[in-house]
Amino acid sequence: MSEWFTVENIEHVAAQYRTFGPLIGLLLPFIEAFLPFLPLVVFVVANASAFGLWLGFLLSWLGSAAGSYVIFLLVRHFGKHPKFRFITGSKKVKKLIQWVDMNGISPLFVLLCFPFTPSVIVNVVAGLSHIHKKYYLIVLLAGKFVMILGMSVLGYDLKSLLTSPVRLIVAGIAIVVLWWIGKLIEKRLNARVERDLKRMRKLPKNE
Repeated sequence: MSEWFTVENIEHVAAQYRTFGPLIGLLLPFIEAFLPFLPLVVFVVANASAFGLWLGFLLSWLGSAAGSYVIFLLVRHFGKHPKFRFITGSKKVKKLIQWVDMNGISPLFVLLCFPFTPSVIVNVVAGLSHIHKKYYLIVLLAGKFVMILGMSVLGYDLKSLLTSPVRLIVAGIAIVVLWWIGKLIEKRLNARVERDLKRMRKLPKNE
């Protein structure tokens, strides 16, 4: 693996990737929204390396945001069908939906800014909530903008990144820090969900 992972081989892969044209750069992040086990960060770095920072970023941003919004719309339209009760009937999902309806779009924006957040869960919960479609589109575009621009800036010049130990270390630290912050925010938001829902259950019901 270490013999293959050289500057020359990476540049060769980027050149081959470029021959497929911008459509592949748009399509792969779009597909990743439906198949979250695919490595979005690899697609974003490949786009930035093959097509340049700004065009690569634009392709990744539009593809990822479009895929996520399609999931949101599909869930909004079909999510309450009885066949999807195995998703909507989950206690955790119900709690998240209720909490999103209470707290609005700000927590969703924060989660979407971090590359290690399972965005498919955010899209599903948002689709099942009462958030207006227009507002979620704005939040989605803004959150994906922050996340994908950060990944693009880190990975657009692979040659410099791989040949500069300092830059490679900084990039590695940045990725770990982003992962840690994302998990910390996710943990705190989950705690807030539980706390807010417990407080709601204690409130007296209107007769």
